[in-house]
Amino acid sequence: MWHFSVPRQFRHLRLGSKNVTIFEACFIGLVSGLAAVFLKQGIGWLGGWRVHLSHQYPVWLALPLIGLTGGILAGWLTERLAPEAAGSGIPQVKAVLAGVAIPLNWRVAAVKMISVIITIGSGLNLGRQGPTVQIGAALAAQLSHWLPTSPEYRRQLIAAGAAAGLAAGFNAPIAGVLFVVEEFLQDFSGLTLGTAILASFVGAVVSRLLGGQGLSLTLDLMASRAEFSLQDVPFVLILGLLAGLLGALFSRGIFVGLAFNRRVLKLGLPWKVGLAGLITGLVMTLLPPEFRDSAGLRETFIIGDTQWHLILLAFTVKFVLTLVAYGAGTPGGLFAPSLLLGAALGSLVGHLAGALELWVGLPLGFPAGVSSPTTYALAGMGAFFSAVARGPITAIVIVFEMTTDFNLVLPLMIGSVIAYLLSDRFASGSLYNRLLAMNGIHLDEGSTPGTALTELTAADLMQRRVETLSSQMTLDEAKQAFSRSHHRGFPVVDDGRLVGIVTQSDISDRARRPAEIGDIILSDVMTPQPVTVAPKDQLSHVLYLLDRFKLSRLPVTEGAKLVGIITRADIIRVEVDQLSGEKGFGPQPEPSYVIYQTRSPATGTGRLLVPLSNPRTAPSLLRLAGSIARERNYELECLHVITVPRSKAPAETAVRTSISHRLLQQAEKLAQEIQAPIHTQIRVAHEPAQAMLETIKERHIDMVFMGWEGRSTTPGRVFGSTVDTIVRQAACEVMLVKFHEPVRFNHWLVPVAGGPNVLEAMKLLPAFVKLGDYADVRVCQVFEHKPSMSEIQPLQQIVQDLSLQLKCPVLDRPIWGGSIADEIIRLAWNEHCDVIMLGASREGLLQQVIKGNIPEAIATQSNRTVILVRGPITNLE
Repeated sequence: MWHFSVPRQFRHLRLGSKNVTIFEACFIGLVSGLAAVFLKQGIGWLGGWRVHLSHQYPVWLALPLIGLTGGILAGWLTERLAPEAAGSGIPQVKAVLAGVAIPLNWRVAAVKMISVIITIGSGLNLGRQGPTVQIGAALAAQLSHWLPTSPEYRRQLIAAGAAAGLAAGFNAPIAGVLFVVEEFLQDFSGLTLGTAILASFVGAVVSRLLGGQGLSLTLDLMASRAEFSLQDVPFVLILGLLAGLLGALFSRGIFVGLAFNRRVLKLGLPWKVGLAGLITGLVMTLLPPEFRDSAGLRETFIIGDTQWHLILLAFTVKFVLTLVAYGAGTPGGLFAPSLLLGAALGSLVGHLAGALELWVGLPLGFPAGVSSPTTYALAGMGAFFSAVARGPITAIVIVFEMTTDFNLVLPLMIGSVIAYLLSDRFASGSLYNRLLAMNGIHLDEGSTPGTALTELTAADLMQRRVETLSSQMTLDEAKQAFSRSHHRGFPVVDDGRLVGIVTQSDISDRARRPAEIGDIILSDVMTPQPVTVAPKDQLSHVLYLLDRFKLSRLPVTEGAKLVGIITRADIIRVEVDQLSGEKGFGPQPEPSYVIYQTRSPATGTGRLLVPLSNPRTAPSLLRLAGSIARERNYELECLHVITVPRSKAPAETAVRTSISHRLLQQAEKLAQEIQAPIHTQIRVAHEPAQAMLETIKERHIDMVFMGWEGRSTTPGRVFGSTVDTIVRQAACEVMLVKFHEPVRFNHWLVPVAGGPNVLEAMKLLPAFVKLGDYADVRVCQVFEHKPSMSEIQPLQQIVQDLSLQLKCPVLDRPIWGGSIADEIIRLAWNEHCDVIMLGASREGLLQQVIKGNIPEAIATQSNRTVILVRGPITNLE
């Protein structure tokens, strides 16, 4: 992560400055517009090169090979550098605006841009306008990291970046603003509209000046302007119905394709995208040459010169190929394909209307006939887009802005609204919300992002431990209290009742008259009857009072009794927590408190921390930890954490320690047996992970060895809140153990894949194999297919090296199959292994289960003792 330090001379430019807001909006629009132009030019260049090669070389070779190569390259870049750049990117932006912790920065923007150029330029049937939304939002998010902003204002900047990206992609600034308001924020505040409008305007101007027309839909391509008469109404109604039905089918097909790739076609992203590119190339070889250029095909539909059977063929092929490409997770959007499909569908209905007019004549003597297929094609673009994206207002405005033809407004409104209502009946809800839900991110339908903040009460925000002063305190004593504290104001309390509030300015104003100081007490300078809130008051009421009376703090009272205090810093902290998704609401936990400790001579070369909590598994955990301590000459640091509610201070809470002492006595007995130095301590804390991290820092721990139950009951966590926090934040080596009864240490299974954490796991084997009555080790590697002798050689070299170190039987076990986790679990069962020992990176341990966390799957599903090793982290972000 880059950090930008604001120069001293510019530090007065803060949030709320109109000049800064204008600059940021213009800058976001500028970079978003430049990015859209670069994206368009890159796709045009690569796409033109692809079409040129298809004429120079055999088409059956050139198109499939380009599609396969481009897909593999784009998928590899996305998977390795920015997995968040897969797909259209709009669901990811919506999740970030809702407070979900998904990376959105310059790296995501760069990878998205390059991968989209490659995929669309290689022929995959997706669009560039959806990705420009994510690119603009990512660039705006990066700007918010460089310049000082609040979390709420950061959301506004990201929304402005998304609007600028869409405006630059379509050359439609109004549509960019409406899409963000309609789909992302549902917020019509002045800040949202002002920033988004300015950014969208600048982005569209830059895109138009440097990149030309967005989709080349100006009516210069048409013989005449669009027309609409009363006789067109039935056919536009039919068009809306067809667009709604087919749009719902298209949406359903998106989820079928994604589910198929995830559950059936279990390949890496590069191979999925490469296969989609290969299929696209093969299909294109069977079609006329004009089908290879989607932009030209769309213009052909709009002009209406193509025969109806070719239009129907194009609609069917593009419908299927878009689902193939998007289902594979290809970087690319659905906006342009939806518009192309809508244009084809509208053109078909226009041909039908014209044919019926010639067949039956003009009904009821109306002088005007039905409109040309051009009008229907443009109306179909809006209708199908509305059915897929579920944004009827955006659909109408996009097509209108690209054509600037007022005659299109009525057919656009009729077709788009009918298509939206019908598609929503078959598949209710936002497409992007359902895509997020498929990935385990659930946003409430109909609620605005950030609604959870407005549901907070003063009790959720307040600090319960409040430093107070007495009304009878002298001014000198009050000055000393301020000098010892970082607070700028104190509640004044007598007999538990709030009687006033005093600030630094109150003290300094009276201190300028030294002749009076000796006789002054706080009751003379304090503000009596201060503004207060009750614990049940909503955040909106708290914010109103802070703003209305220009306050920096609000006492929280029940009757006249002071129960807490809220500062502006508390509210900002809660907004940061909600935006980052890292922490919960309310005041953060206080430091843990040591209530018992013992110390031994510090004679070891390192320290191993063993958190003890479960008396049943503690003996086995201590045996493993003791073997490492003996092998490495480490000191044992045994910790037991007693948790207390956040409403109570750890340093002021009485706790029972009988269980803690029994656990620590077991540890001391083991240390005597292995003759290892041991230190013990009992800490009282709000959270176990917090106490462990503090111990790691204070005691300079080299390794953490902790147990795990084998399942997580915390939503969104892989191993549970405590373990995930330690794995993510502890810089030292971390080991997790899930025990399975009966606990034995005779037969060991070590899967390898060449990663550095596997080597960390193997370093521990010499200590562990001594725990059993006898020992043998099986080293396995899972291949996608039956390996050749050359592929097995690295595995055999590992086995040979281990045999020299362990002096026990070490066997190689090359296996192959579809699921790595399933094959390892099956091997452990067939060969009666007691322990599976895995190496796993910090990223692997914390990866969401839906993305395929192999260590988590093995630890959860196998009925064996499982040890996971994560090596030390040298650079913590």
